[in-house]
Amino acid sequence: MTGSTSGRIRTLLVANRGEIALRVFRTAARLGIRTVAVHTDLDAAAPHVRAADEAVRVGSYLDVDEVVAAAVSVGADAVHPGYGFLSERSAFASALEAAGVVLVGPSAAVMEQMGRKDLAREVAVAAGVPVVPSYALDADPGTLGYPVLVKAAAGGGGKGMRVVRSAAELAEARAAAAREAASAFGDDTLLVERYVERGRHIEVQVLGDTHGTVLAFGERDCSTQRRHQKVLEEAPAPTLDEATRAEVARAAVALAAQVGYVGAGTVELLLDADTGEFWFLEMNTRLQVEHPVTELVHDVDLVELQLLVADGGRLEGLGPFPARGHAIEARVYAEDAFGGFLPQAGRAELVRWPTGPGVRVDHALESGQVVSTAYDPMLGKVVVHGPDRESARRGLLRALDETAVTGLTTNTGFLRALVAGEEFRDATIDTAWLDRHELAAPAPDEARLFAAWTAAHLLTPAATGEPHPFQADGWRLAGPPAPVLVELDRPVPVTDGRVGAAGTVDGVPFVAVSAERHVVVAQVEGRRRRAVVDARAHTVEVVLDGQRHVFTRPDVLADTGPDAGDGTVPAPMPGTVLDVRVAEGQQVAAGEVLGVMEAMKMEFALKAPYDGTVTAVEAVAGRQVPLGARLFEVTGTDLS
Repeated sequence: MTGSTSGRIRTLLVANRGEIALRVFRTAARLGIRTVAVHTDLDAAAPHVRAADEAVRVGSYLDVDEVVAAAVSVGADAVHPGYGFLSERSAFASALEAAGVVLVGPSAAVMEQMGRKDLAREVAVAAGVPVVPSYALDADPGTLGYPVLVKAAAGGGGKGMRVVRSAAELAEARAAAAREAASAFGDDTLLVERYVERGRHIEVQVLGDTHGTVLAFGERDCSTQRRHQKVLEEAPAPTLDEATRAEVARAAVALAAQVGYVGAGTVELLLDADTGEFWFLEMNTRLQVEHPVTELVHDVDLVELQLLVADGGRLEGLGPFPARGHAIEARVYAEDAFGGFLPQAGRAELVRWPTGPGVRVDHALESGQVVSTAYDPMLGKVVVHGPDRESARRGLLRALDETAVTGLTTNTGFLRALVAGEEFRDATIDTAWLDRHELAAPAPDEARLFAAWTAAHLLTPAATGEPHPFQADGWRLAGPPAPVLVELDRPVPVTDGRVGAAGTVDGVPFVAVSAERHVVVAQVEGRRRRAVVDARAHTVEVVLDGQRHVFTRPDVLADTGPDAGDGTVPAPMPGTVLDVRVAEGQQVAAGEVLGVMEAMKMEFALKAPYDGTVTAVEAVAGRQVPLGARLFEVTGTDLS
């Protein structure tokens, strides 16, 4: 990819963190541009900090003055904002301009205009782009055509949005949306628009330069959403005919040209699945989370083109960038999708990302890293490109099977179930489908087989005398030979824990084909299955089909007494101590509640690991504690 530039950008500061910072650094490094990271104290040792040529501490990623000062202090020629944080803040664009630093993005004026849904509607109308029919805020509620969508004029991300199905609901919905918008964006201005029951979210990637050229890089379908938050994205859109495909691209280019857009942006459209009509929704004045599907389908580096444009280069004459094949992206979040989608935090003990032909993973999570609640819960993006949609879908299923995080729960199992479903396979999911349907949580039965076999395997002396592949996890190698009764959440009989042995687990035929590097491949009732197993001193975690299952080992201390553990009861995640129920010197029984803490709006009971005496109480009610902080210590008592 080539273009005419002035060569002004020699040092680039990325005003972001995580996977997007790493992604921008990769392109910058390939182009020979010096890279600079910013970081908070919490992120001092984060992957994006280590990947940069230089790093500068800031108190907050949202502090305009601090980030601009950091850019000036390192002599940055340009700043790439990524997405989120300051990426759509016009005040940030203005501050950089005043400091003589180039923003890799549009001007403050364009950002201000297109960042507001009400002003952006006016631009769309002027460009001849259809907009969703709307209603005046002071219109008689009884005259509206329900359902309607009440939404914030400022900001995005699904905040300040309410679907209203009757006149009786309108006042309350408006008040709630206004409160949420004011809290999130400092602006409670609302719009009331027609709500499309079976809408598809179509968006067009555009890129404009300072010389008047605007290019469109095909379209994406982001209809698989939950509460207006995207879950899966793909390119090209699977349900568009060629005439509509050409028309949405034309509309997006016309809109960008109307406002004099410079840089990468996304024009979001709503397509009525019943009528084929489409309307302008909003424009995102930045790079999108889902940009990798466009890059893979059109064989283009959008960050490179962003830097080209920011450097004054021309887009005219570049390309063409024809579509080839199909790409699908899944967003991996630290959340319990089968438990109310509650955010998760804690130490990611073991992290495995997929590899292979057609697989791209943009992430910033590695084994041993602590996931905090302070930032967005997205851990990474698993993207697969194939010659057609079905091959990409099947490839994504395989990639999600290989994706594993232990120590905290992710939504990978939910994503896998969604991609495997016939609705996604047939491209019939609309923007509200996930709000109308609930996916069933995977049963733990098959995962329990892997956990029990692994526990038995670790108790089976290796015939070769070599260490077992899971030995580093704290399991003891000495013990009774097979068959064994493994205590998990319930007793599970295992007839043979050797690799290659034709045994049974819980009465189910189970032949382990291989067991290495935490991966167990087995024939389960004649079906080949693969699981990632993380066996630790008190638990066995199994990730099967992307879903994490945790099994406790209540018997691991049974024959060793207090020497088997140090009796420390740590904070399972960052949170607040709510209650302390014991004192030093108090006798406690195994499983007795020592205290209670709250994290992520959930309460966690802190229990004694075994019978003994409380020898340390460091928990204080009302005090916030970090992950792993020692709260109690119990010294075991030999009751035999």
